[in-house]
Amino acid sequence: MINGEGIITGTVVSAAAIAASVGHLEETRLVLAILGTAFIYWLAHLHARTLGDAVKHHTHPGAALKEALAETWPILAAALVPAVILIILQLLGVDVRIDAWIAVIACTVLLTGYSFFAGRRGGLSFGGSLISAGIGALLGLLIIGLKASLH
Repeated sequence: MINGEGIITGTVVSAAAIAASVGHLEETRLVLAILGTAFIYWLAHLHARTLGDAVKHHTHPGAALKEALAETWPILAAALVPAVILIILQLLGVDVRIDAWIAVIACTVLLTGYSFFAGRRGGLSFGGSLISAGIGALLGLLIIGLKASLH
């Protein structure tokens, strides 16, 4: 069962990597920067989650690691979406700056949708789910603002 935390986190980390890197890297390196950043972030999250759960639940770190692997993999999976968008646009010959805007906007749309559906799945009313979606959209807009201010 996916709880949404990793999907939202992976999407934000990937979009932020795009926002910070575009203009400094060619398309292939931009994709590697996204995947590398998400991978390192995932490793850090996996490590922290493993140790935190082992201490909190008084379990062996090996058992906590199994649980953490099952719970945190969506961080990596979410990073694939903007990477694939960039690869497809690159193959179509779209300029890297336009690729990056499309990928960051797609991440914002995804964050909005993920947040809405997580709210619904979590038992929020329709209105509460819209508020959840608004918060997801705000995260995306913050990244868009970051990208605009850096480039």
